[in-house]
Amino acid sequence: MRPPAGRAALTAAQNGRVNRDDVLGWVRGYELGWRAGQPSAVESLFTEDARYLRSPYEEPLQGHQAIKDFWLADEGETFTMTSDLVAVDGDAAVVRVEVHYGAPIRQEYRDLWLLSFADDGRVREFEEWAYWPGKPYTSGEN
Repeated sequence: MRPPAGRAALTAAQNGRVNRDDVLGWVRGYELGWRAGQPSAVESLFTEDARYLRSPYEEPLQGHQAIKDFWLADEGETFTMTSDLVAVDGDAAVVRVEVHYGAPIRQEYRDLWLLSFADDGRVREFEEWAYWPGKPYTSGEN
């Protein structure tokens, strides 16, 4: 398997900037590593001290091992994933992601990923804003 795309962002990120291709390459590497159940991909995608927020209101996972453990929770899961780059500026990017679990589909999510890249092209902060059908979106729907 070729090295995950986190390293592909190296040339652009050296100046504290990533571009569209860097971000899309990183997202492809994320999907490949997650789909393959390959927690070793975490090391090439995230910095050693990366913060991974599964929700903006939850405590972040911190570091490689915590992220690997989280990935392994989905091991063997059938899913499809699509993504679109919304914005990229300097070392930051926003990606819209849609994931469907199961065949037939039993759960789906639409996410916004807020990514902050380190100078080596790996992500140092990952923040996820996930929504799914039936989830309340106003305070009156609790």
